[in-house]
Amino acid sequence: MTAFSLDPARLAWCAELRELAARRLRPLAGKGGPGRVDRPLLAELGSLGLLSRLFASGALDLCLMRESLARVCTEAETALALQGLGAHPVHAHGTGAQRARWLPRVADGTAVAAFALSEPGAGSDAAALSLTAEPAAGAAPGRGWRLSGEKCWISNAPDADFYTVFARTTPGAGARGVTAFLVPADRPGLTGSRLDMLSPHPIGALAFDAVPVTADDVLGEVDRGFRVAMGTLNLFRPSVGAFAVGMAQAALDATLAHTARRDAFGGKLRDLQSVAHQVAEMALRTEAARLMVYAAATAYDDGDADVPRRAAMAKLLATETAQYVVDRAVQLHGARALQRGHLLEHLYREVRAPRVYEGASEVQRGIIAKELYGNLEDR
Repeated sequence: MTAFSLDPARLAWCAELRELAARRLRPLAGKGGPGRVDRPLLAELGSLGLLSRLFASGALDLCLMRESLARVCTEAETALALQGLGAHPVHAHGTGAQRARWLPRVADGTAVAAFALSEPGAGSDAAALSLTAEPAAGAAPGRGWRLSGEKCWISNAPDADFYTVFARTTPGAGARGVTAFLVPADRPGLTGSRLDMLSPHPIGALAFDAVPVTADDVLGEVDRGFRVAMGTLNLFRPSVGAFAVGMAQAALDATLAHTARRDAFGGKLRDLQSVAHQVAEMALRTEAARLMVYAAATAYDDGDADVPRRAAMAKLLATETAQYVVDRAVQLHGARALQRGHLLEHLYREVRAPRVYEGASEVQRGIIAKELYGNLEDR
């Protein structure tokens, strides 16, 4: 299989995912309430075996899951993706005890995971984290800490059952002084609040007031947590692109149907060249983004050295494309697309956030440029 075509088995699987999303998942969307984790939806994702595939599949299959679900039910896609983002560091870097305690519950949808990296003063500049992990009084060196500070814009907060938290263990060391911790939500001193955001999924803030953690809570190695964060993002950035491609395709599908049946100026909307050319452009950009996402995911699965560049390119192109396609779809639908509850009204609110989270578009351009110039210097 190449990065530019899918074999029949994968195509059939994608069709099956879309059918399951329509029949089993979409009816549960919104059951958790506005801004809250939808636990019935998570439980259904678990019963269908989709959450367990987060830990058994490669990057391409993750992208196919996210794209397929997003075309039908963005709520299901986001619930699945956030479980993966929060739990992947445990899967990839956790101890046997950490994995045994949490991963089965993540897979069946009974434990909610969250990835706590961003802070009020450190969003795109992840190496500038200020959440401090100070040595606990009486603990042996490297065995116990107290976490103090804030995290902000954390998906699934404050409803998650555990958080992958990135904290500064060595002051002044930049990216080299960050450690990843697995922090259960019931730790003393950990509190959270909800944020009222444009995106229709749960996002909150966390406050750490001398929250105790020990060496048993470390994910990976002390002072090597930045690698945990970047490794997770390199896997999930192409799949953010897949989420965007799924939304773009949903908007394109709706636009094709609408322009084919809508009467206008003595014919159908599709008969107007200005309309048909816009639809063609929407399709062109969506397919180009899809191919770049598949190529980046395949590079990740193959262990290629240029994964950071490819992942950044895929995330950047796909999220910017989805914004364009959804916006064009709204324009071609007219006022009906602005009504609360319309598919495109929903997609319009959903599509804006991916250009910001897991590295804003400007950050992706910075990564791409850094990789390009770094390769030049290595020659």
